[in-house]
Amino acid sequence: MPGLISTAGIAMKILFAFENTLPNAEADAEVFVTTARYLGAHLDESWLHVPVARQNRHIASGLANMPIIRAFAPLKPAALRHFMCGLTIGLRREFHKADLVYTRNLWVAWMSILCGQRVVFDHYRPWPDQIPPLQRWLYKLFTHPRFLGSICHSDYTRRKYIELGVPAEKLRCIHNGFEPRRFQAPMALEAAKKLIGVAPDAKTVIYTGRVNHKKGLELVIEAAKQLPQLTFMFVGSYGEGPVETLARKVPNIMIVPWQTEATLGQYIYAADVLLIPPSLQPLAKFGSTVLPLKLFFYLGSGRPILAGNTPDVAEVLKHDETALLVQPDSLEALVNGLTALTEDGALAARLSAGAAADSQNYTWNARAGKIFATVQGWLEDAATAKPGHWGAAQEGVWKRESRRWFAHFARTRSVILPPGP
Repeated sequence: MPGLISTAGIAMKILFAFENTLPNAEADAEVFVTTARYLGAHLDESWLHVPVARQNRHIASGLANMPIIRAFAPLKPAALRHFMCGLTIGLRREFHKADLVYTRNLWVAWMSILCGQRVVFDHYRPWPDQIPPLQRWLYKLFTHPRFLGSICHSDYTRRKYIELGVPAEKLRCIHNGFEPRRFQAPMALEAAKKLIGVAPDAKTVIYTGRVNHKKGLELVIEAAKQLPQLTFMFVGSYGEGPVETLARKVPNIMIVPWQTEATLGQYIYAADVLLIPPSLQPLAKFGSTVLPLKLFFYLGSGRPILAGNTPDVAEVLKHDETALLVQPDSLEALVNGLTALTEDGALAARLSAGAAADSQNYTWNARAGKIFATVQGWLEDAATAKPGHWGAAQEGVWKRESRRWFAHFARTRSVILPPGP
């Protein structure tokens, strides 16, 4: 049975369940483990259930700042690891000692509920849109009495679950964050440029993150051709891919390998413009990115930001206040925006100051406080939670979008269905 709940100054106990191995440089690990670490400071007791090699158990515990409960799961292959993490979680003593399981994995959430535990889900993907055949099952999962609620990383995703018929009270948009300590020793622009081998008087446009065809970087390559006076840097290459091949043909683009946390800041501080490629492709074509994590890191850096005016990004970045938002997938808009930010010092300074001020709303510590208050409310209101609604509208969408998904899968072998007809 779940632990006893006190509604006055809740002494909450949470078992955090992560399905991938640690240590791990991927964004999902950073978001989940950092959230667990900061949220753990609000709790009476917490544990992290995770598949981890014995020699890495101490490292994982340090990352999460809580005891590690090793999952009864192999480290490879990934599909079996995920399956076993959910299948065996109910065997752990801490599972029954906790007030709830906090997870980003749908299978773990479902198995936890079947084993009698409460669940809070935390994820960025709009699963009802991306895998429509799951819609009916997702509805049953999210409206189960022991499913307390879902922390959505964007309002874009939250709305997709509301359309599914899940009560709005069970859905809360709480954006991701950044770690302020990574900016405790700010570096002057010219000094940072010198450190990474760029001339101090060069105007730099820097993108950080995965360098691949799903990020809208092809548009940036075309802009670089029209702006030979600017130095473009793509920081985050894993090798020689199609984007790298295209970029190497443009003399003012530099390809930089993936950087560690210790070295990434050098490139951030060396940016005259921090770039989120202004394209709808990551959201609408590939469905792989909703509110990229780098956005929050950029906000805290004190450097000017240029991004696309897309539905997800516009939830956080405010045009002409904290960033310059341009028309997505428009080469002309991108070229004009980069020209403005690199030639108008007053504009760049104003947007930098606005971003730095707003960034205090998006620290990991602030996110954890919002999540704790939300979960506390869900626990207190669990007995009176509103039922969901699955009607003719949801049934029709489920059947229509499932047919579209099967056709898409047969054609592409991709399980993620992009939005749109």
